Amino acid sequence: IGAVPSEDSSGDKVKRGRITRTGNSAIRRLLVESAWAYRHRSKEGDLHRKRAENVAPEVRQIAWKAQERLHGRYRRMLARGLTKQKTLVAIARELAGFIWAVGQEEHLLIQAR
Repeated sequence: IGAVPSEDSSGDKVKRGRITRTGNSAIRRLLVESAWAYRHRSKEGDLHRKRAENVAPEVRQIAWKAQERLHGRYRRMLARGLTKQKTLVAIARELAGFIWAVGQEEHLLIQAR
C-alpha cells in the first residue's frame, strides 16, 4: 500500500525517510481515514454487537484485538511526541495487517466448509 518508510542504507548506516507512496493511493487514503477511529477507547455497543451476530467468532476476535492494540498504540505514539499524521500512517499500516489476517481467517473458514 506504500505506507512503509523509504530507506537509504549503506554498510552500518541506516537512514529511514518518508513513506514510499508506491501502491494504491486510494487504499492508502482509506486506511489512513479509518485510522482516525482508533483515537477512541475500545468499546462494543448494542449496534456493534447486533452487526457482528453473523460474523465468525475468529474474525470477531481479530477485530477486537485490532481495536485494543491500535488504540493503545495511537495513544503511546502521541505521548512520545509524534505528530498525528505520522501516528495515523503507522496505525493505517498496522490496520492493513489486521485486514490481511481477517482475509486469511475467512479463507480458511470457507475452505473448511
